[in-house]
Amino acid sequence: MLHKKSKGLIPLGLVYLVDNITSKHNILGAPKGEGAEWAKDLNLPQGTETIFFAGCGYQYTSGLESLMSLIRGLDKSVIGANLPMGIASYQKKLGIDLAGIYRKMFAKGDDSDAQPLRDAVNVLSSLGVNFGYLADDEPCCGGLLYYIGFEEEFIKNAREMYKKLKSLGVKRIISIVPSCTYTLGNLIPGYIEGYDLEVKHWSEVVLENIRSRELRFPEEVKVTYHDPCQLARYLGVIEEPRQILRAIKGIKLVEPEWTKGEWATCCGGGGGFEVVFPELSQMLAVNRVKELLETGAQIIVTQCPGCIMQLKDGLKQLKTNGVKVLDLAQIVAMAMGI
Repeated sequence: MLHKKSKGLIPLGLVYLVDNITSKHNILGAPKGEGAEWAKDLNLPQGTETIFFAGCGYQYTSGLESLMSLIRGLDKSVIGANLPMGIASYQKKLGIDLAGIYRKMFAKGDDSDAQPLRDAVNVLSSLGVNFGYLADDEPCCGGLLYYIGFEEEFIKNAREMYKKLKSLGVKRIISIVPSCTYTLGNLIPGYIEGYDLEVKHWSEVVLENIRSRELRFPEEVKVTYHDPCQLARYLGVIEEPRQILRAIKGIKLVEPEWTKGEWATCCGGGGGFEVVFPELSQMLAVNRVKELLETGAQIIVTQCPGCIMQLKDGLKQLKTNGVKVLDLAQIVAMAMGI
């Protein structure tokens, strides 16, 4: 529940997301278990000391894309997006989730959005990494609460999450969403005394185990890499993805001259920015895509659900054909033939 003094000060789009996390424990406010559908046929164990942390962004990609499409459409309309988001928040309290209904109506009918997650776990399994997945029991890291200033709610969520993970016997986390990785490994430890969970990003674990493998992409292709802000600037994971890409035969890594690594241009997504400033967020996405297209790459590779969504939208706005946006996990899986 938001503090009374916050009313009228917080953009209604952010209020909607905060309520989703605090009430439903995921960014979209989806029913429990909906996000775990991608793994239902993978038979991943749950009772393990090392877990794969999928995170909200990847698990609810289709819903997030649909919601952003709605918000951007409203933002360009006469009424704007703020009022409808406020109405959506109010109706949700009454048990009517209109935004959720819209997501289900316009989300993709297939499960292609979950491919990065399936590829990520298949790559880890192929490399001999032992891990499990909590499925319905995976808690939300709550990072967004911290990023937009809801520290009390963040601390409460962090304590509940840590208690749950410890009760399930978790000791190590392989996290794929940059925001979740930073939250779990860097933010939460500062608020919980005795925090003892080991957290690594997926690309770090893969690089540690992939050196003896021969990787070959199905075709000769030029690839450029987009650094997610939190992965590069917060976690310092810059060379690991590039080392993985350079290890794959058939891939030629081409990059902008200087807008890369910690100096990479932001795609305009993350931290709720795209909800509060949808049009500006889209402009930034287009700007970043233009920079990446100048490399002549046929595939834009990144590893953040928000970046993937933004870059795809940027390509769409530019009406660019023949260029794909793929997650690094998808690239590695194809190079391993799995």
